[in-house]
Amino acid sequence: MSADQIGEARDTYAALRLPNFRRYILALFTLTLGIQIQGTVVGWQIYDLTKDPLALGLVGLAEALPAISMSLFAGHVADTYDRRRIALAALSVLVACSIALWWLALPAPTGNTPLTASARVRSIYAVIVVSGVARAFLQPARQALSAELVPRTLYSNAITWRSGSWQLAAVLGPALGGLLYAVGGITLSYAVDAVLMAFAVLVLFSVRHRSPHRERHDEPMRVAILGGLHFVFRDPLLLSALSLDLFSVLFGGAVALLPVFASEILQAGPTGLGLLRAAPAAGAVVSSILLTRFPPFAHSGRNLLLAVTGFGVCTIGFGLSRSLPLSIAFLALGGASDMVSVVIRSLMLQMRTPEALLGRVSSVNQIFIGSSNEIGAFESGITARWWGAVTAVVVGGVATLGVAATVAWRVPALRRLKNLKGH
Repeated sequence: MSADQIGEARDTYAALRLPNFRRYILALFTLTLGIQIQGTVVGWQIYDLTKDPLALGLVGLAEALPAISMSLFAGHVADTYDRRRIALAALSVLVACSIALWWLALPAPTGNTPLTASARVRSIYAVIVVSGVARAFLQPARQALSAELVPRTLYSNAITWRSGSWQLAAVLGPALGGLLYAVGGITLSYAVDAVLMAFAVLVLFSVRHRSPHRERHDEPMRVAILGGLHFVFRDPLLLSALSLDLFSVLFGGAVALLPVFASEILQAGPTGLGLLRAAPAAGAVVSSILLTRFPPFAHSGRNLLLAVTGFGVCTIGFGLSRSLPLSIAFLALGGASDMVSVVIRSLMLQMRTPEALLGRVSSVNQIFIGSSNEIGAFESGITARWWGAVTAVVVGGVATLGVAATVAWRVPALRRLKNLKGH
């Protein structure tokens, strides 16, 4: 490595000095801000219409099923065509979904019969299904595009900034969503969401980049689509890291039940819901700032297992809390722990995957991690209906600790994994 490359790697802001990556980060931040506003308002609206925690879980399922079913094909598309154009097309569909939610929230024109509550809920679910398909194509293209915009020596720096920017937007989005809901109701919230996503399209369009030419091999479509899956299952370390997060998020996710806690347990209302939703990301932002100075890659495997364990402990603490400030603190600490896990796993994926497979492996990561949030939301909704919200969250946290212990015991190579650097 040259002296210039060493200086770049040690520069906290090295990736942000690249104009295209700065535009990419701005688009990601704006997109995430809109998505978080939308998620906050959709959750409150659905629970207000149904008073059923299972209905909140179905929101996650409505997005996860199409995302899972299309992910492998979407990853193949991302490894075949220009990733920026794919991301732009998928993001444009998400803009249309935001506009549809805004239109559904408008009062019926004079003389027209307004939608019933059940019809409105079904319509919202339909829009979420379409957004799930768009997300399936957006995620692998967006993540693989990020790797194209920076040199390999800056991967760890770029991933930390990418994750931190996402988390910062996830802090501001729920709080802003709760504020917009309180000030202007559902219609204002969805209108701002649509404007933010449209702005993200414009910013991403300004990224001056085209994916490098990749030779197309004469292999059957099925083989090409499953290439990422085969690669992950042949790499025990990558598979164990993805599985660890899959099951910890699946069992330990309390976010889907936050409307129940805000409304019935903590008596916090929409503004409190916004604070609760923002808390995990707030902790993650603080964690990401520290990670730019103190990267966790010297003992990657150990730190990954400790981060997941911390996430499980904080989940249990949140479930048992009856104080809004204490609940926010547990969620923030859980978010900080999760951020460490995200950064280690993301760098592991990017460093161990050939560029030509990055879209397909990212799609596998989406199935393992991204969709586990929605499947976890469905699981939380079911267990909350059976046992109540508090028991569902506490049991999920205990299960997360069990997953961490099992992986640490069964995969000693991950536990011993040390150096993981972007150069």
